[in-house]
Amino acid sequence: MTVNLDKLRDALRRNASSPDASHEQLRADMEANSANMYVPPEVTVEPVTVGGIGAERLTPPGDTEGRTILYLHGGGYCMGSLLTVRGLGAGIALASRAVVVDLDYRLAPENPCPAGIEDALAAYDALLADGVAPARLAIGGDSAGGGLTVATLVAIRDSGRRLPAAGFGISPWTEAATLGRSMDTNAALDPMVNRTSLERMAAWYAGDLPRDDPRVSPARADLTGLPPLLVQVGGAECLLDDALRFADAARAAGVDITCEQWPDMIHVWHMFAPRLPAATEALTAIGTWLAKRWA
Repeated sequence: MTVNLDKLRDALRRNASSPDASHEQLRADMEANSANMYVPPEVTVEPVTVGGIGAERLTPPGDTEGRTILYLHGGGYCMGSLLTVRGLGAGIALASRAVVVDLDYRLAPENPCPAGIEDALAAYDALLADGVAPARLAIGGDSAGGGLTVATLVAIRDSGRRLPAAGFGISPWTEAATLGRSMDTNAALDPMVNRTSLERMAAWYAGDLPRDDPRVSPARADLTGLPPLLVQVGGAECLLDDALRFADAARAAGVDITCEQWPDMIHVWHMFAPRLPAATEALTAIGTWLAKRWA
């Protein structure tokens, strides 16, 4: 059954958390709103531990030929879980014909930056130790997970570890300062993200670090030498301008980056596949893009 985008926006607004909700309430609300998300039944879901961190391995049918994605969920660095990302991760597994490892990394404000980066690095090392070849490995994430993806890639490069074949960000949040003009111009169109909520979550995530620290705002990092990157961002979301600015910075640093702007789409519209046709199309585009990098 196809969902109407305007009706979807209305439903998301009705289920939105209170602007002054605690981080505990935000987590509970996100869990409740994700309970009925579609998970493709042909994808096998298996609880695992990766680098000492809880995770889920999502395996599509057929031979994945060693293709693996370390996936970092969204939720403003302070919410989100294996439950909230399961449907999206399974959709990515099907589209890319790869094993997706969803990581249950530590959250702020209890565990501010760089805890999430440390967890992602530990999981990356564990995947390599288990025999996953860097040339068949990608790192990706949505929203805050997209920012965490970039910060993790920078940390991998700086540490001298072998880099993965690629990275991708869905509606990535890469700048803790809410700078983009689209924060205001798309405010009435984006039912999921707004300046007020981002300011609160940025403060929780930064902790004692300044918000312009590259680990908190990876758009400000030296991006030189990162692997090929894909960014998908909706034309109707508040993070649009920040995502485009990040893509420009990566391109200026010599990174092979593909930036796709999807007209009228809201924040992380991918999670509404298969009911939203553009969500299925975007997932397919991720799989097609990854196939070229793994080849």
